[in-house]
Amino acid sequence: MKLLLPAAAVMLAALLVCSCSKDRYVTLEGFAQGGTWSVKCSLPGRVMRQEVKDALDSVLLVIDNSISGYNKGSILSRVNNGERVALDSVFIDIFNISRDIWLKSGGAFDPSAGPLFDLWGFGFADSTATAEQKALLAAGMKEYIGMDLFSFEETPEGTFLARADERCRLNFNAIAQGYSCDVMARVLEGFGSRNYIVELGGEIVCKGEREQGGPWRIWIDKPEDGNNVSGALKQDVVSVSDCGLVTSGNYRKFYVENGQKYSHTVDPVTGAPVRHSLLSATVLACDGATADAYATWFMVIGPDAARQVISSQLAGEGVEAYLVYGDQDDMRVWHTPGLKLDSERR
Repeated sequence: MKLLLPAAAVMLAALLVCSCSKDRYVTLEGFAQGGTWSVKCSLPGRVMRQEVKDALDSVLLVIDNSISGYNKGSILSRVNNGERVALDSVFIDIFNISRDIWLKSGGAFDPSAGPLFDLWGFGFADSTATAEQKALLAAGMKEYIGMDLFSFEETPEGTFLARADERCRLNFNAIAQGYSCDVMARVLEGFGSRNYIVELGGEIVCKGEREQGGPWRIWIDKPEDGNNVSGALKQDVVSVSDCGLVTSGNYRKFYVENGQKYSHTVDPVTGAPVRHSLLSATVLACDGATADAYATWFMVIGPDAARQVISSQLAGEGVEAYLVYGDQDDMRVWHTPGLKLDSERR
């Protein structure tokens, strides 16, 4: 899938600085999308560290103003509110990527399920209904959920999004951070970085090798309810390079009502939070957007179906996965054979 950089990033990427001096590794950090981001990267000697950070902050602001549902002035928020607003390249790009994966996943990955996410309390709006009431309301929402209910309208004034129903709404949360990591990686490459690891909200894109040599080492969190600090409880450590890596799970975003756990993974087909035994899905793919969307896809369909999809439908894509399933007292692991794990070396 080809990712289109926003205009600001294209201009910044053109500032590639050539230098005969040795590359050095730097660490950059900032805030975006309700959390933090961090970058460890090699840079040519004459590239200024602050220049790179400013460029990264700039593209993240462009993304926020395009597809953030929490930014009430973003293009996404205005489209969801029924305004006629011209789309930018970020919105068009992430929509097209999302629609392709929606088709491939048979609807399991579906940003158009925004109304369902809002209903169950995991979207951009709050609901005071009980879980029983939400289940009844969800049944009536299926008619305005589906990426095929949206289409682009090309005009001399720009590209606009048409909706089949005014109740149709989009939510790109399940792909936005992985996509953002891809855009950040492109900016780093524009400055001449050949080795980097980009992390935003736990989503990762990496290339080359770490400063000490060898592939990047990334921990996989143990999907234990209440494990809200990344890295506090480690399930395993994987060595990777030149890929996007994303973990999705139901151990952080959930609530309990009348003794029943309701997770943030909502199945667009049933209209309700999933109840299978998959606790977390870690996915390595060609880029961050794909890994992010696939992790959600697998969390929706559950462990058995996910293994089947990975082994058959996605066999030619080089997708690697680490699935933790079972329950809190009996966690089990399945992973593709290509992963380089610390646990396999013991």
